[in-house]
Amino acid sequence: MTTDMVQPPTATIDDQRSKSYFTFTEAIFPGVDITIELKEILSSSTSEFQEVQVIKTSFGKTLVTDGKTQSTEMDEFVYHESLVHPPLIKAGEEGGGPKSVFIGGGGELATAREVLKHKSVQRVVMVDLDATVLEVCRRHLPEWGGEEVANNPRLELVIGDAYEYLNNCNEKFDAIIMDISDPIEAGPGVMLYTQEFYEHANSLLNPQGVFVTQGGIGDGNFVMDGITPGSDADTSAFAAIQNTLDTVFDCVLPYTVNIPSFGSDWGYVMAYNSSKDQASAIEEFTDISTRKLNDMITECITEIDDVDSKTQNCKKGCDVLKYYDGLTHRRMFALPKPLREKMIMDKRIMTKENPVFMF
Repeated sequence: MTTDMVQPPTATIDDQRSKSYFTFTEAIFPGVDITIELKEILSSSTSEFQEVQVIKTSFGKTLVTDGKTQSTEMDEFVYHESLVHPPLIKAGEEGGGPKSVFIGGGGELATAREVLKHKSVQRVVMVDLDATVLEVCRRHLPEWGGEEVANNPRLELVIGDAYEYLNNCNEKFDAIIMDISDPIEAGPGVMLYTQEFYEHANSLLNPQGVFVTQGGIGDGNFVMDGITPGSDADTSAFAAIQNTLDTVFDCVLPYTVNIPSFGSDWGYVMAYNSSKDQASAIEEFTDISTRKLNDMITECITEIDDVDSKTQNCKKGCDVLKYYDGLTHRRMFALPKPLREKMIMDKRIMTKENPVFMF
């Protein structure tokens, strides 16, 4: 009697390789990481201030500094349009549009790209600390802005400390946009979130001027179970930024958008002064009708399409923007109830002596 031997399935080296891949893991909250397939490392360098990488993941090309995702090919426009257009629309609400804009940070050049879409803007001053980030982005992320933005005659690009630049600045701006690193301990951006800095920034704004800053994770308190808002264990800064700006400006508007590559909703806080009472002034902007805001965007933004440049056909307003429009605007300022309730509980104010550090 014979017994047939069962042969094990053959496997090629390629079969084994297909089961393995490198990963990029990023800490989002304490105890919460996001891990994603790392397809390619396009650039890796260390500047005077931080590690700078451009990698490729499922989100496309991705800028990473010190292990933190800064922007990705798939959704960078969400971050940058949300940071830029609400404050610039507000700054131009009285007519004429903003003419002068300051950008703190913004090394990808995408913030400047969005600002320059406003046809009223005549002068943009952008001050970024890290020349390496700018060089890497111009070389590897030209879609973010690249040479076209860097060489725009309306843009003055300065390599330097935005904090020091503004402290020594006498120029007035229609908008100040802070596209800077989170306030992390030992990080270069901590002083740009303090009450003292906000007071000085307010003095550099024209009467209808608007200040805006990125505000970190907009749902940090919301998702962290057992963390008392405003306590030493609270590693979010969104509410603290709002509280601090509220000590300086008449009107302060926190807002959030969902950015998939960040793993959470992301927060922004804009602030301005008004002769109207606070509640009315805020409601007037946050509850503006979809049609009216779309008309305002069209009035502010006109872009000649390269394909139709000979006939001077133009893309206008919401056709130029990929994310922001009148309907999106209303969603951005409608914070979820649990987040609103927890932000009320957070009483922290950020000063030089008492900074708040994010995770």
